[in-house]
Amino acid sequence: MFSKKLKKVVLASLVAATTLPLFANEVNVYSHRHYATDKKLIKMFTKQTGIKVNIVKGKAAQLIKRLEIEGEYSPADVLITVDAGRLELAKQKGLLKSINSEVLNNNIPEYLRDPDGSWYGLTKRARVIVYNKNKITPDMLSTYEDLADPKWKGKIAIRSSKNIYNQSLLASIIAHDGKEAAAAWAKGVVDNFARVPRGNDNDQAKAIAVGIGDIAVMNTYYIGRMSSSRVTGDRKVIENIGVFFPNQDGRGTHINISGAAVAKHSKNTENAIKYIEFLASKEAQTIYAQANFEYPVLKGVESSDLVKSWGSFKEDSLSMDTLGKLNVEAVRIFDKAGWR
Repeated sequence: MFSKKLKKVVLASLVAATTLPLFANEVNVYSHRHYATDKKLIKMFTKQTGIKVNIVKGKAAQLIKRLEIEGEYSPADVLITVDAGRLELAKQKGLLKSINSEVLNNNIPEYLRDPDGSWYGLTKRARVIVYNKNKITPDMLSTYEDLADPKWKGKIAIRSSKNIYNQSLLASIIAHDGKEAAAAWAKGVVDNFARVPRGNDNDQAKAIAVGIGDIAVMNTYYIGRMSSSRVTGDRKVIENIGVFFPNQDGRGTHINISGAAVAKHSKNTENAIKYIEFLASKEAQTIYAQANFEYPVLKGVESSDLVKSWGSFKEDSLSMDTLGKLNVEAVRIFDKAGWR
């Protein structure tokens, strides 16, 4: 028997299947991204190619479940989501089609794409330490590993272990330091929580700004979006927050991606590849970087002035597929550490 929740997903899938026509001049995209920049890019792509882009939006888990349920009847041509862990999960479930695009292979560094061509990174986000400038100075910070030191007891604000960004960060620590060290790190950070994890990355910055902890962990593009927010309170929060890139004397700061893949049962594969290639072009990469405060994957494209103001940094070049492969182990370690 299907649960009520699953029935809703099935119904939504059937609706999607009947509302996304399958014509040669179209491409059907299941997208987790929800930014104004993406709407602009869709218009640009259609103007250049004449290919209409149909979008179904949803959370990553919902879209992946749709693809599973729809199977060969799925109208989806492209899956776009955030975090390599989710893209790797979709691959492991057999929902993606391996492709070989010279454009994508040339434009996207090897460590930011799947070795088999099942998915490709389109933008980068650095997961950094932010700090209350009234309480903390940069010389007090160093590495992710240092966050487990008892000196930070009661001072760290961070999201739940259910959050994929934290799962991928822990996966990177497993890859570099080993399972035992990663487990000790997770337990140490739990002991240093300023509060029970809640909210998104924005909420962690807001917490330390009002004195609930001194440091937090968040993705850089959240900082950019808060800095340019129409909400005065968001901008004031960021005025009191400093940005620190961890592990600069070692492997570099952990990064993650938003990325795209061709759906396994795509009916418009050629158009799907064209769309992803467009998103990896200089024109699209510039928009990602300037308007959404993400780091471009294409070499030679400059970041926005705001992002540049945080300074340059050494990034971890760990292959993104590793984050997905170690996701299950990361979740297990989080659970054992009591990180809820």
